[in-house]
Amino acid sequence: MSQSSAAFKPDDKDNSPLYMQIARKLTDDVHNGRYQVDQALPSERTLSELLNVSRVTARKAIDQLVDQGLVVRRRGSGNYIAPRIEQPLSNLTSFSEQLQQRGHQPGSRWLKRSIVAPSPDEQLSLGLSPYSKVARLERLRLADDVVMAYEVSVLPQTILADPEAVGDSLYRYLDSIGKAPVRALQHIRAMNASAELARQLGVPEGQAVLYITRIAYLESGEAMELTHSYCHSDHYDFVAEMRRPI
Repeated sequence: MSQSSAAFKPDDKDNSPLYMQIARKLTDDVHNGRYQVDQALPSERTLSELLNVSRVTARKAIDQLVDQGLVVRRRGSGNYIAPRIEQPLSNLTSFSEQLQQRGHQPGSRWLKRSIVAPSPDEQLSLGLSPYSKVARLERLRLADDVVMAYEVSVLPQTILADPEAVGDSLYRYLDSIGKAPVRALQHIRAMNASAELARQLGVPEGQAVLYITRIAYLESGEAMELTHSYCHSDHYDFVAEMRRPI
């Protein structure tokens, strides 16, 4: 238990429920690095004894962190700080590669894999004719069985003829067939989760998420992948190195 949390005192000027005050303090401890990824939180009993509150209050405080995605429950083991990805914006790496580099187990929960006609936006982004076909991959991206993002990838059928052949890593499969991208343009912005997106990510409706659009290109300059990613904002840090022009 961090000293900060152990020293918690209710704020007499705060009219919010006690469990909400505790949840905010624990959230601050997570964001300030007092708890590390995969570190176990104190049990409800231990937390209630340290803070001199009921176990119901302690449980409701931890529930808040679970709802935010900061903490995951592991049956029979306890409550743990959820995985977090620090992604450099200068490197073109796959989700699986990012996780493996940080010692996490990547995975995908497939929702849909199909060959379909492209939408007008997809035609424009990928430079396709209205009569082309695309492979559409819809999945949840997982880290150590924790949902990190909801992702929709669209590739020309000439690049990916059999979407069922893709395993956990799209880029690994593209590498194996000699069609991996060499560069990409990526745009990131914040948005509020719709009811359906919130259900997929396991967050409250309206919660802020990161919306990432990526268009990737082959060495020839051909656009070969359009991916829309909706990321749980508590699980991602994007890092960019900047230099002043000389």
